[in-house]
This record gives sequence, structure tokens and C-alpha cells, in this order.
Amino acid sequence: MVENSLGPFPLFLQQVQSDTAQNYTIYYSVRGPGVDREPMNLFYVERDSGNLFCTRPVDREQFDSFELVAFATTPDGYHPEFPLPLVIRIEDENDNYPIFTEETYIFTVSEDSRVGSTVGQVWATDKDEPDTLHTRLKYSILQQLPASPTLFAMHPTTGVITTTSSQLDRELIDKYQLKIKVQDMDGQYFGLQTTAICIINIEDANDNLPTFTRTSYVTSVKENTVDVEILRVSIEDKDLINTANWRANYTILKGNENGNFKIVTDPKTNEGVLYVVKPLNYEERQQVTLQIGVVNEVPYSKEVSSKSAMSTATVIVNVEDQDEGPECSPPVQTVRIKENAPIKTKIDGYKAYDPETKSSNGIRYKKIKDPKGWVTVDENTGSITTFRNLDREAEFIENGIYNVTILASDKDGRTCTGTLGIILEDVNDNGPSILRETVIICKTVMPSPVIVAFDPDDTTNGPPFSFNLESVSDSDLERMWRLTQINDTAARLSYQNDPSFGPYKVPVRVTDKHGQSRVTALNVIVCDCITEADCAYNVEPRTGGGAQPKLGKWAILAILLGIALLFCILFTLVCGATGAAKKPKAIPDDLAQQNLIVSNTEAPGDDKVCSVNGFTTQAVGSSSLGMCGTMGLGVKNGGQETIEMVRGGQQTLESCQGVGHHHTLELCKGGGQHTLDFCRGGHVEVDNGRCTLSEWHNFTQPRLGEKVQLCDQDDSHKHAQDYVLMYNYEGKGSVAGSVGCCSERQEEDGLEFLDHLEPKFRTLAETCIRR
Repeated sequence: MVENSLGPFPLFLQQVQSDTAQNYTIYYSVRGPGVDREPMNLFYVERDSGNLFCTRPVDREQFDSFELVAFATTPDGYHPEFPLPLVIRIEDENDNYPIFTEETYIFTVSEDSRVGSTVGQVWATDKDEPDTLHTRLKYSILQQLPASPTLFAMHPTTGVITTTSSQLDRELIDKYQLKIKVQDMDGQYFGLQTTAICIINIEDANDNLPTFTRTSYVTSVKENTVDVEILRVSIEDKDLINTANWRANYTILKGNENGNFKIVTDPKTNEGVLYVVKPLNYEERQQVTLQIGVVNEVPYSKEVSSKSAMSTATVIVNVEDQDEGPECSPPVQTVRIKENAPIKTKIDGYKAYDPETKSSNGIRYKKIKDPKGWVTVDENTGSITTFRNLDREAEFIENGIYNVTILASDKDGRTCTGTLGIILEDVNDNGPSILRETVIICKTVMPSPVIVAFDPDDTTNGPPFSFNLESVSDSDLERMWRLTQINDTAARLSYQNDPSFGPYKVPVRVTDKHGQSRVTALNVIVCDCITEADCAYNVEPRTGGGAQPKLGKWAILAILLGIALLFCILFTLVCGATGAAKKPKAIPDDLAQQNLIVSNTEAPGDDKVCSVNGFTTQAVGSSSLGMCGTMGLGVKNGGQETIEMVRGGQQTLESCQGVGHHHTLELCKGGGQHTLDFCRGGHVEVDNGRCTLSEWHNFTQPRLGEKVQLCDQDDSHKHAQDYVLMYNYEGKGSVAGSVGCCSERQEEDGLEFLDHLEPKFRTLAETCIRR
């Protein structure tokens, strides 16, 4: 079916027939898009004939095909044939114009672009059926404004615009407008077409050199002026204003060897501004000729030689004379004088002059700075006179030169300042000395240290030096010490006869090559050390080697404090022994309370009660051994008993051989804990401060019996029903308390300690935690 058909409608499309129509009465029907689905009622089929009709035009761009299903049925609804698929394809008609993606395209291209440079690309779309002539598009340029010369071309298939000439010049034409066309049917005359506008902006390039508006300039400046503007130069540049292609950089090419000038760019006007940055002197130069050049911030885009790429101009600067004050030139002047010159010795001084007349007449001088006050200055001539004795080796003197600052002034009060360097010629007025007067000798590692001498005089009056011991009457100095020359300025000091540790005073005379000498008293410390920092002597030095070391005040104080501390310790020991001998042995009332340890209640067993000498005990569980019988007796079930009681502490009763059960008595009153332990041995071990077995037996038996009788009685002094408590042995020194899965007390702590018990307890531990 052709799209956009003009009819007449209904338009016959096809006839559907069934081969079974010869045998049956067949009714035809169709279903699908365009029948019972959108677009509704576009197609229908005649029931009896099977003719398929279309009721209205169809747009292929909206529906390019329809898939219908035809049915053949008998009047009673029987389907003698399978449903028949019907595909109705809409044949395309060139009814859609190609459309550009934009109404106006804007592109930019540099003015220095080469031929064939890409400017941009345009696109168009066509809704007709793809890959047919209806959608085969061709692009072209209809018009260029300005029309001449033709500078652009367009590819007919891709729509790419390129340059056809290198004659683009932004300074002449900065924008072009193209009218472009796209046409379908492969550009044939009967194809549909659309137009659009393309604007091409020409981008500026640095294709124009900046040039000075004048080739030469003349200006003037007064001498001795600085930081002043003396000239402005202007240029012409056809490139785009306020861009890097237009902004200028100025340079002084010649004539500024002394650095008197600088030239900068005014960012607002693009002019070159010439400044004086260092004062000019009319008496030296009356005229200066400068050559200046200018370039842009970015390089020139065209290929030219380096000379033609820069515009140059000449600037003549005339220096104007002005009446000046005195000139202090050179700023530093020197004179010589011997350091031992007598007071009031007169020598030449600083000289300033008038730059106009080159004369010193009429100039007055004044001293500004004289660190030591050694000289005076003649006001009219500038000559100096010594006022005090000179000393080349004094402080503030560097390299033997003493500097005095002089102020020179003319009659108009104009001034200048200069420095007079007085060179002090050396005389041999100082003997060499040893700078390090304290010498430490580590006797075990450094038996002979090196001493170095220094002479403040000039080298002509200095080394080589000679070193000698300065003998002292009644002294064995030379017998103990010896000097050995090493070089012109140093000697080695060594001891003899193995001196004892301590400080010594050793005078040494050092003499220069002209006989000038000086004695330096060295403090020599002989020390038992490895390094000098380890030596701790701090006492007065002694001469020679006869004196003995003395104790310092802190050493004496330390000895006295040690003696006092020793007496205090002895006194304390004596007093303690006396008090222990006199103190009677007494057994406290609460001894029984401190000899029983409290245990937790365990599950009940077979009760066996017996009473012996006031003690009431009950065996628990399978235990057949109770606290029945006389305390302290011998063997139970093949074991031996040792009863040990420590005053004020805890006592333990343990069974080690043949005894399988242990019992602990808990006191209800008194707050103490006591345990009776059956141990190996059959004897009673009594340590210092402990009671004997008989003493303990006689003292505790009646008291413990009474306390057990009174345990857990109510207000009417009757026994409570549960006053007899059941115990089980917990183990000596156990940090775990009860082994208690059977205990009535629920411990809050975990049972991790059971993992570390001895092997004989593991079976019980595994039972308790239900492994």
C-alpha cells in the first residue's frame, strides 16, 4: 500500500480466499493493528468475499507496516484452516523535507589558516525511509557574503566546510556569512530542499607587527634625578585590541649599559614609558643615545627574519646640569700611620670636591663616627690628628684598618658622606699567648696534650714561636714537666716521674721571632678519665707536685650523713631486740576465729554427729572422717597428722597420705578464717612466734566448742534447724573458691579456671560444666 494514497476509499487491497470454500460456507475475518487495535478501523474484510479494504490514507513515518491475521470459519464456528498472517507494508513517498539540525551555524577559523583547513560541519535529517533516494542528501553553498573572493567550500556528502584560500585577513573582513542548502533525491532537481545560515568568524592571529609611530625621539632629564618618567612612545598594531596579539613589550637594545634607564608598558594605552632609575652625572655624560625595540606578547605568526620581526626607534636623552653639592668620591679613602705614633701626630684626611670646579676649596669637614675617639678632624682641610694612643690589636679593628666617617659640606649646606680608612701599621708590641689556659690530661689515654700560642700582631712580628717552662724558685717544675716543639705555633706538654692525679700550675713562656715574649700560667689537671668531659676535679691548682688532694665540703658532709645513718640503724635494731625479749607471749582471744577458713555450703549427705570435748561435727556425703576425737592425735586411715598454728595468720589441716576427705570448720562469730590441714610427718613444727600444740589445744578446745554450740541460734537461744552446715574441702590456696556446680551459692564468675586444674580434678570439672 502506498503511503498517503488519494483513494478512492475504501481502497481495495487484496482478497483472502480459502480452499475449503468449495466444501463449506466460509466466513472471513481479520484481527490485529489497524482493525481491533490502534489505529482502529483502518482495515476491514468482507465476510463472504474475503476482500480486504483500507478506509483512509496512511503515513509511513507513523506506521511503516501492519501485521494482520486472517481467519476462515464456518457458520457454526468451525475453523477448517489455520489462521493466515497478512503483512501490509506501507510504501514510502518522498513527502518529508530534509531539515538542518540548526537554523544558524556559527564557526570560528583563524586568519592564518592554511588551504583545506576545516571550519566546521553541518548536519541534516530526513524522516523518509532510510537508504533510499528519498533520504540521500547533498549539501552545497548557495551564497557567500561578502561574495568575493570565494574562500570556503562544502563537501556534498558530509557537510564539512573547509577553506579554499589562505587570504583570510581579519583586519579586512572579520566575519563571513554563508547560505547553505541540503537536498534529498541525491541532489536531483526534483528533490526536496532546505536552506540554513552559516556564520564564520575570523579569529585574530599575530600577523601584524607593532610599529613605532616615530623613528626617533628626543627628551631631557636633570642630573642626579631618579625614578622619574622622561618619555612616552606610542605604537600602531592592527591586530585585535586588548589581546596578546596587540599588547606590546618594550626593550632597551643599546645605550643602557650602566643601567640608568628602564622602559615599561602602560597596560591601558599600550605606550612605552621610559624612566630614569639611576642618577645621571652631567660632568660625566651630557647626552645618552638609546635604541628601543617593541614586540607583541605572543610570537609573530609569519615566517620572517629576526631583524625584521622587531620595530625599533632611537631615543636621545640630554642630561641637564644643575648646581650640586660636594662630591665624596671615591666614597672610601685610606691613609697610613704606625700604631705607636705619638699623640697629636697629624696626617692627611678625607678629601671631597666640587664637581663643577673639581676643587676642594670652600668645603668644610666634620667627624660623624669615630668608634674609639682616637682622632680629631680639621674643619677646613679635613686632615686628622691623633688624640689618643692607637692600637692595631684593639676591638673594632678589622684587618688593621680603623674606619672614621666624615661629613663634607659646602657653603649652601649641601653635604656628602665618605669613609676614611686609617691603616694602622703594626709594631711588635704584643707577646704571644696561649689561648687555652686550662689543660686536662687523661692519664690513661692522653699523656701529652698540645698547646697552641697566638700573637695578635701581624705575621711579620709573629711566628715561629719558642716555648719554655718559666722556672719558679723552690719548685720541681722542670723535673715534672717537659715541652716539645711541634711546629711554629704549637708545642706538646708531657709529664715525667708519674705525677699523682690532681691540678697543677705550670707557667709557660712563649717568645716570637723578634724576642717579644709573654708568660701564661697553665692550669694542668691530671685526671683518671677517658675523655676530658669525664674529669671532675674542681679544686685549687698546686704548683709542682708536692701537695696532697683535699676533701671538699660536700664530700665531708656526705661522710657525716653516712655515719649518722649507720648509728640510726644500729639504734633501731637494739631497741627492737630489747622490746621483743620483754614482751610476754600471749594468745589473743580471737585466735580461734583466725584459724578457721569459711567454706561454701555443699549438698547434704549422710549425717554422722559425734561430740568430743565440746566439739560437734558432721561428716558430709561419703566422708567417714570427722572432727571426732582428741585434737592433735596420730594416724587416721594410715595417714599422719601435723597440726600447725601461726599466731595472727591462717592455719591449714591437710591430708596427704590415705586420707580422702577434708573438713573445714566455719566460725559464725569473730570474723576470722582458720583451716586445719593434715600433712605428712607426725610431728609438730613450731616456728618463731608460733604456739606449741599443747598450748593451742588447751586454749582453743573449750572456746571452739562453745562457739560451735552457739552457732546459728535464734532469739530464744534455740538452735536453728539449719545451724549445722555442710562443708567440702576446697583446696589450699585456690583462687577459684568453691568447685561448686553442686554448691547452693551461684558464682557470678566464669568457670575458665577449670581448664587449668590438675589432672585429678579434670573429671569433676568436666562433670560440673557438662561437657
